[in-house]
Amino acid sequence: MDSRGGSTEGPRGPRVLVVGAGIAGLGAAQRLCRHPATPHLRVLEATARAGGRIRSERSFGGVVEVGAHWIHGPSQGNPVFQLAAKYGLLGEKELSEENQLLETGGHVGLPSVCYTDSGTSVSLELVAEMASLFYGLVDQTREFLHSARPPVASVGEFLKQEIGQLAAGWTEDEGSRQLKLAILNTFFNLECCVSGTHSMDLVALAPFGEYTVLPGLDCTFSGGYQGLTDHLAASLPKDTLVFNKPVKTVHWNGAFEAAAFPGETFPVLVECEDGDRLPAHHVIITVPLGFLKEQMDSFFEPPLPAEKVEAIQKLGFGTNNKIFLEFEEPFWEPGCQYIQLVWEDSSPLQDARPVQPDTWVRKLIGFIVLPPCGSAHVLCGFIAGLESEFMETLSDDEVLLSLTSVLRKVTGNPQLPAPRSVLRSRWHSAPYSRGSYSYVAVGSTGRDIDLLAQPLPAEGPKPQLQLLFAGEATHRTFYSTTHGALLSGWREAERLAGLWEPQAPRPWPRL
Repeated sequence: MDSRGGSTEGPRGPRVLVVGAGIAGLGAAQRLCRHPATPHLRVLEATARAGGRIRSERSFGGVVEVGAHWIHGPSQGNPVFQLAAKYGLLGEKELSEENQLLETGGHVGLPSVCYTDSGTSVSLELVAEMASLFYGLVDQTREFLHSARPPVASVGEFLKQEIGQLAAGWTEDEGSRQLKLAILNTFFNLECCVSGTHSMDLVALAPFGEYTVLPGLDCTFSGGYQGLTDHLAASLPKDTLVFNKPVKTVHWNGAFEAAAFPGETFPVLVECEDGDRLPAHHVIITVPLGFLKEQMDSFFEPPLPAEKVEAIQKLGFGTNNKIFLEFEEPFWEPGCQYIQLVWEDSSPLQDARPVQPDTWVRKLIGFIVLPPCGSAHVLCGFIAGLESEFMETLSDDEVLLSLTSVLRKVTGNPQLPAPRSVLRSRWHSAPYSRGSYSYVAVGSTGRDIDLLAQPLPAEGPKPQLQLLFAGEATHRTFYSTTHGALLSGWREAERLAGLWEPQAPRPWPRL
C-alpha cells in the first residue's frame, strides 16, 4: 500500500487500519491477519516502537519495566499469561500450578520493612494489622455492585467513613492512634497506584466490584514484558506495522475515493500528521483513553456521537509513575523485597493538601527491590496522581536530590550514599498516552465502558463497523490491565470476522 492511499498490489479483501500498536492493536492485527477473508491490513503506530504502555528498557545492566510491570492474575483464564507461556517467556515458578491457584484478592503483599519519615522502623505486625483492616474494607466496597443506593458516591468516602468509626473506638495513646492512621494513609496511596487515580474519592463506589480479579500470584517477565508484544509484532506479515505514523483525523461516515482504487468508495479516510490519507472499510481505534479525552474533538470528523463523548469525559484516567534508583551498594537487608514509607503526620481522615514543590514525595508509597543485575542494585518507587504528574515536570537531578533526602530521613542515616543514577516514567507527559490507565470515576458506570467500546455508526443505512474501539478502557471487567487490552483487541477482530461471515466461516486458531 503506498502512503497516499494504497497500491493495487496485495489482497483485495476489506481494507482495515488499526490505530495504535499496543497490545490491543497487535492482538487485533494478529487475529485479522489469520482470517481467510484476507483483509488488507496496516497498523499505524505514532511512535518508533510497538508495545504502547508496555515498555521495557535496558538499563542498570538489565531490563526495567517503564510501563506494565506484572501479569495480574497469571492463571489459565488470563490470555496474557497463556501467550507468555506459549512464547516461553516465563520461568518454572511463574508457570507452577501453585502460583496459578493462589488467591490474592488483587491486594499487594506486605512490606519487608516499613520506615517512617522520622527515621524509625514500624512493627511489621502493626503494618499487617492495618493491612488486614484496610483490605477487609476494600473487599466490602465490592458488595455495593448491585446496590440501588450505595451509602456514598466514592470508594474513598466509604473507606474513610468506616475508618473514622473504627478509629473512634481505639483506646491507645494519641501517638499510637496517629501512627495507625499514617499507615492507613500509605495504603490509601498504594490503592491510588493500583487504581491509577489521584484519590480514591474519585473512584465510584457502586461499580467498583465489577472489576474482576483473576487467581494467581502476580508475576513478572525476567526478559521484559515487551518480549510479549515483540512476539506479537513479529508474527505479523512484513510491512503490516508502520512506525512514526501519528494519525491526525479519522474521517468517517463518508464516501471517500482514492486514486489507487478507481470507481471504489470507502466509508473511512484516515488522515495522518504527515499528510498521507489512507482509505479503509474499517478502522480499529486502540489509543489510550487519556489521548481520547484530550484529542477527540479534532481526532474524529464528523465528531463522535454525544453519548460516546459523554462516556469518554466521565470515565477516569489517571497517572501512576515509577522512579528507578540505582545504588552502588544496597542499604537494605538481603532478601528485602518491598520497602514501605509512612509519613507520620498523615491521615486519610484529613483533607488532602495541595501539591507543593517540597511535598510531592509524600505520595510515594515506597520501593520494591528489583532482582540484582550484575553490579547494579535498583529500587523502584511508585507514585500516583497529581504528585506523580508534578514529578514529571522536575529534572532528574531534582528528583534524585529529593529522594536522596527522603531515604536519608527514613533510614536515619544522614550519610547514606546518594543513588548513582535515576530513571523514571512520564506517562502523563507522553503525548499519545496522557496518563497510565483507566478507572470508573464518580459519575460513571460500567455502561460508559460499554458505550466507549460500541462501534460506529451505531445504526442507519451506512456501512457498518466503520470505527471499532479497543484498549483496556473498553473492557468492562478487566479495565486497566494488559489482559483486558488484549481481550478487547480480540473482541473487535471477532466482531469484524462476524461481519465477513459466512464468506469465511472458520474458528480462530487456539492459543
